[in-house]
Amino acid sequence: MVLGALWLLAGVLAARQAAAVLRLPPDERLTDLETWIGEHGVLHVRGSLYDGDAFTGTPFSGLVLKPLTRAAEQSLGVAWTFGTLLLVVVLGLVAARALPGPVSRRTSLLAAPLGICLLVLSLPVRSTFTLGQTSVIPVLLVVLTVMPRTSGRQAGVLIGVAAALQPALLLFAVVMWLVGRRRAAALAGATFAACTALAWAAMPQDSWTYWAHHIGGAGLGAPADSLANQSLHGLLLRIGLAGPAELGLLALLAVTVVVVGLRRAVRYAQDGQLLLAAAITGCVALAVSPTSWQYQQLWILLAVVGRVGKRASDRLVWPMLVVLVMSLNRTALLPDIEVLGHIGYNAPLLAALAAACVVPFLSRASPVWDSPVPTPVVEPAKSRFSWVPLLRFLRRPLSRPNLMLELMLIRVGYFAYSWIRGHAPDERGVAEGHGDQVLTLEGWLHIDIEHWFNGIVADTSWLAHSMNWYYSTFHFLIPLSLLGWLYLRRPATYRWARTPLAFATLLALVGFWLYPLAPPRLMGLGYVDTAHGPQDLRNPDFGALTKLSNQYAAMPSLHVGWSLWCGVVIAIVAPYVWAKVLGALYPLLTTAVIVGTANHYLLDAIGGAVIVSAGFGLQYLLLGVGTCPHEEAPPLSATMGAAVARARGLVPGLVRQRGGRHDDAEPVEEPQSAADGPPKGGSPRVERHDQRV
Repeated sequence: MVLGALWLLAGVLAARQAAAVLRLPPDERLTDLETWIGEHGVLHVRGSLYDGDAFTGTPFSGLVLKPLTRAAEQSLGVAWTFGTLLLVVVLGLVAARALPGPVSRRTSLLAAPLGICLLVLSLPVRSTFTLGQTSVIPVLLVVLTVMPRTSGRQAGVLIGVAAALQPALLLFAVVMWLVGRRRAAALAGATFAACTALAWAAMPQDSWTYWAHHIGGAGLGAPADSLANQSLHGLLLRIGLAGPAELGLLALLAVTVVVVGLRRAVRYAQDGQLLLAAAITGCVALAVSPTSWQYQQLWILLAVVGRVGKRASDRLVWPMLVVLVMSLNRTALLPDIEVLGHIGYNAPLLAALAAACVVPFLSRASPVWDSPVPTPVVEPAKSRFSWVPLLRFLRRPLSRPNLMLELMLIRVGYFAYSWIRGHAPDERGVAEGHGDQVLTLEGWLHIDIEHWFNGIVADTSWLAHSMNWYYSTFHFLIPLSLLGWLYLRRPATYRWARTPLAFATLLALVGFWLYPLAPPRLMGLGYVDTAHGPQDLRNPDFGALTKLSNQYAAMPSLHVGWSLWCGVVIAIVAPYVWAKVLGALYPLLTTAVIVGTANHYLLDAIGGAVIVSAGFGLQYLLLGVGTCPHEEAPPLSATMGAAVARARGLVPGLVRQRGGRHDDAEPVEEPQSAADGPPKGGSPRVERHDQRV
């Protein structure tokens, strides 16, 4: 079922990407391709390819593209789009076949559709589709060389052709020379020279312009200091260096990256991880090239095949980081803060440098290559209902999750929450109509106290300022502080508490989308916005405030929802009575603040309480976890002992969890040395374990 779902997802994503390109107006799709083949495209004229700054490829690229000009022009890019899509699919299939072995049957089945999905979603492939670039071809040619049945002669020719299309890829010939495949390396250099000479003979003026005047394409295309250029040269220009100082520092950094990166590539190639070695070499080429545009950055995504971390809980950190960097823009990766903004602007380059020079990928000879230190888990909790939990196959982890992975998930989750909330329906008439419904229902229930209480707050200056500060500060400060404390001091409780919070937030997004609601301050009924002053309801934008977020995402109130979650958790885990009382008062104070500042109705607060209750209920239904777990972490020796046993080739016994203790494990046969003598009774020596959670 998972395999079928992944292939279906890969097909849907591929079709969606092709449709997204073909739906664009003719003057907006395949812009680079149109620059080459259009009515006045450089491939039509007899002059130089480089009279303008549109064509950035090598002369050999222009020579190859000329025969395709008429066909591409007549098909309006349709054939080009589907041809690029086919190349992406082939690249995913080849990369899946090139994974370092041994590979489990599950991995071999799921790798191809998952790889295609990641490729189609990645920014380089999306940029290639939109612009009509050919950057997938050099990557595919190089990846074909790591296939088991590719001979040295074929590998040399493929790398030579790839380098003729993208000169920095000639570094692959250096790697082949260093690993001992010198004939293939020499053939790669000869193929590169032959292709370049052929282009030189056919287009001598263009070849002179590219190789002599622009020194391998430097200076062609967009300015080198633009954010699209993710190379060391572009980074140094962006930080303000120029002239001889920049060139000298660039030479030093480039030599360092080449030496360190190629040595690592050679080491992993000799270890049998050829695809990882190719990804590292490609990342080196990206870093040291004068220009590395977005559509050339597929090498970073291929570095996802490297394994990092001794613990099973750490294995997802590097793949998740790479996928996020290559799939999301900078605002989704990091908050829009000046210090973090520089990291987000240069995230692809930093990821390439990390893959090439820093990340400690595991060797296949490592004892934790196939058997990482396991995460201690317990069986699903039993409940009074036989059908609970619904997800019986899930085991509840006991250890503290990886901090980097948690931070990435929180950041991406919050970005998705902000995006969905900002794009929820915001029609003024519908939202105000729902506001009238809420006020009518509250009047019928005799709880319509918003106008009266808002008037008291607005007339009391110190109370209004206090509530405004409370509203804008505590909403994020208290939940994040509580999550941080739980992570450090109560890891099992942290896992128990974060799940209903995530469920409640998802349910709130559904409410924002299905029931857009105008808050009291935007109803024009005399409510006073104590924080931002009067809003101009005649202006469709209602002032500058609505540019920040969707102002009609009021039902349910996440201010109350998150504060109620905090109150429940604090009341459970706080060691002192006064702390429990403060935890219980926190959602009540938040309710008073949201009503007093005219940001929510009282029914919004009830909706926030409902979604939090539903979050805890969903956790119980799906996982069977209804109460806060006991903080009793397993001894470190238990997990380490299991890893050591696997490293020595022993088969660990099956350990089951019952009543907070492990039952005795099955007998484990230990290897016997000659000095031990014959076993008593003619049976192997057996050791039984009794381990506490």
